[in-house]
Amino acid sequence: MKLVIAIIQPHRLEYVKEELYNVDVNLITVSEVLGHGRQKGVTEVYRGFKETGNLLRKIRLEIAVNDDYLKQTVDAITRGAKTGETGDGKIFVLDLEECYRIRTGETGSTAIG
Repeated sequence: MKLVIAIIQPHRLEYVKEELYNVDVNLITVSEVLGHGRQKGVTEVYRGFKETGNLLRKIRLEIAVNDDYLKQTVDAITRGAKTGETGDGKIFVLDLEECYRIRTGETGSTAIG
């Protein structure tokens, strides 16, 4: 079992969701977050001085998948999020030690679905 965490541009969320649905990955958690990568925020000129806003609005996706769904999940996120520009995002894959479904008490890969 794996936990896939993706940080993407907000305007790419619908594209990513569509790509995930196309590969039968339907269980996702979406959060609005703030952060920056290499682009180091937004730079604006105000009264002749450069001002840098440190944090940009991003979307964080968390998706628990069984091992056999990992590659297609990562590929779907990549297809949906990629614009070719700086700031497209990152995907992190973590080992998921255990999963519990509260309603039924199922555990492990069965609980993921």
